[in-house]
Amino acid sequence: MKVSTQETVRTVGIGAGAKELATEDMTLNIGPQHPSTHGVLRLRLTLDGERISRAEPIVGYMHRGAEKLFEVRDYRQLIVLANRHDWLSAFANELGVVLAVERMLGMEVPERAVWLRTLLAELNRVLNHLMFLGSYPLEVGAMTPIFYSFQEREQLQRVMEEISGGRIHYMFNRVGGLKEEPPAGWTDRARRAVGEVRGRMGRISDLIMGNEIFRARTRGVGVLSPEQIRQYGVSGPIARASGVDFDLRRDEPYLAYSELDVRVVTRTEGDCLARFECLLDQVHASLDLADACLDRLAELPPGPINQRLPKVLKVPEGHTYAWTENPLGINGYYLVSRGEKTPWRMKLRSASYNNVQVLTELLPGNLVADMIAILGSMFFVVGDIDK
Repeated sequence: MKVSTQETVRTVGIGAGAKELATEDMTLNIGPQHPSTHGVLRLRLTLDGERISRAEPIVGYMHRGAEKLFEVRDYRQLIVLANRHDWLSAFANELGVVLAVERMLGMEVPERAVWLRTLLAELNRVLNHLMFLGSYPLEVGAMTPIFYSFQEREQLQRVMEEISGGRIHYMFNRVGGLKEEPPAGWTDRARRAVGEVRGRMGRISDLIMGNEIFRARTRGVGVLSPEQIRQYGVSGPIARASGVDFDLRRDEPYLAYSELDVRVVTRTEGDCLARFECLLDQVHASLDLADACLDRLAELPPGPINQRLPKVLKVPEGHTYAWTENPLGINGYYLVSRGEKTPWRMKLRSASYNNVQVLTELLPGNLVADMIAILGSMFFVVGDIDK
């Protein structure tokens, strides 16, 4: 049966030819290869003039089947896969896997390894946030901040590279602890790097937060309500910028967070500016936690950094769920074992996947020009979406 309608949809690039009626919508594809998207994310927008009336994020262009690959790797080899989906948070990605395996084994990790893991997790969080603190202003027209943020990133990258040997994919976690002892004098160099980065963060803050154009492009734009946050399972700095005061490090502590005073940064406005402010303040909070970890490590007596493992590591039959507060939000790891040396199932819940789904509700009603500012403020990594 033929159904008549008063709406004509015009697809850009295909050509006109549609009869002009009372209203005419345009379908516009942003991506999957587009400078305003972080990698190969595709947005299918329906426009009414310059205003977005419908938005659909289309994901999967970088899907590599990581969860199936988990099933044919032993528990030591899982780490090399798990640290790659969010390439800005590799150390944090590794943590969730080893925590799940250690819980299944009933394994207690040496205290020094617990504190060192916590320190490295916070340094990795700062590295992640500095990337977005530099790249987001670039998307709304400010070029200079990215040079400052990369200078600070390089300071911390040297510290991470010295201890792990890697700049992006660290591969420093092991089931039962960490790969090896830090180099001699590493903690002093780490403390010095943390102090220098903290001392120069004011340059980035002053440069961006005092910029009237940046504030005009972000204030009151892309507002997310707490109800939308909860409905879509949005987490991390994006959720806290809308007043959802939840952070696993404080509310469901793991590693050494139960012994630390975790300051959770929140805002209530829920707009692009609030999300950026949360990220900026979180850098200072994480640097404070890093200093606290270094202080605790200085007090601990010498001891092992890992546990001795059998040549073939088998996990008892059962299942568990471990979740961590990754830099971009909550990551969850559901591990099912049948007593073999490989997992029967390893399900990964990544922060970015849930966070971008809310774009379906967030973008409609906004101008196309504001879409770039909104998309950048969601702080996602496409690999973390597609896995």
